[in-house]
Amino acid sequence: MTELFVALDFDSSEKAVRMANALVSYVDGFKVGLELLLGPGPATIAAIRQLGKPVFADAKLHDIPNTVGGAARQLGRLGARYITAHAAGGKSMLEAARAGLQDGAAGNSAGVLAITVLTSIDEATFGMTGFRGTLGEQVARMTRLGEEAGCEGVVCGVKQLGVVAQVAPHITKVTPGIRNDGRTDDQRQSGDAGEAAGKGADIIVVGRPITRAPDPIAAAQEFSQVLAARS
Repeated sequence: MTELFVALDFDSSEKAVRMANALVSYVDGFKVGLELLLGPGPATIAAIRQLGKPVFADAKLHDIPNTVGGAARQLGRLGARYITAHAAGGKSMLEAARAGLQDGAAGNSAGVLAITVLTSIDEATFGMTGFRGTLGEQVARMTRLGEEAGCEGVVCGVKQLGVVAQVAPHITKVTPGIRNDGRTDDQRQSGDAGEAAGKGADIIVVGRPITRAPDPIAAAQEFSQVLAARS
C-alpha cells in the first residue's frame, strides 16, 4: 500500500512537532524540509523521530562528493530514514551521500532518494534548465543514475511514475505535489493521491492540503482512505 508522509513546512520546531504529534497516529511518516533545516536546524529531525515514525530529511544535497558525504553522515546521526540528493550531482556524489548516510545511521535503516526533476518544473519550463531532451527523458536518465549509485529510491512527479517504473521497476518511488482538490500552488507536476497510488507510488508526500486544512486530522484521514481504496 502507498504510504502517506506529511511535509512539515513550518518556521519553528515547536510548530512542526506539535503538528506531528497531532498526526502521528494517522500517517506513515514525516518530511522535514529546508525551511526547518535552515531555520530551527537539523535537530528537528531527532525531535520528530522520537514520535516513532520515519523522518524524510528533504535536504536536496548537491555539492562535491566529500561535502555531500559529510552532510549525509550528520543527517544519518540525527535519525533520518531518508535523505534527498540531486541526481544531477552525478554518480560519485550520490555514492558519497549513500556511504555517509549509512555511516551516520550506524546500522539503522537509511537510504538516499535521488531527485530526478523538481516538481515545480513542467514540460513548458523544462527547456529553460539547459538539460537535453524532454522532461521524461531526463527523469529516465536520473533514475538510471540513482539506481547505479545504489540509491534506495527516487523523487519524481506523478506524471513521471510510469517512466521510473519502466527504467527501474524495483526502486522506491516517492511523489510530492499531491493535491486532492485540483489546486497546484507552486507544484507544476501535481496530481491526486488516487492517481499516484494507481501509478505505483510507494510514498506520497502531502503538505499544505493537510497541515493548512481547518482539520488536519480529518484531511490526513481522507488521504489515507483514498490510498486504502487503491491498495
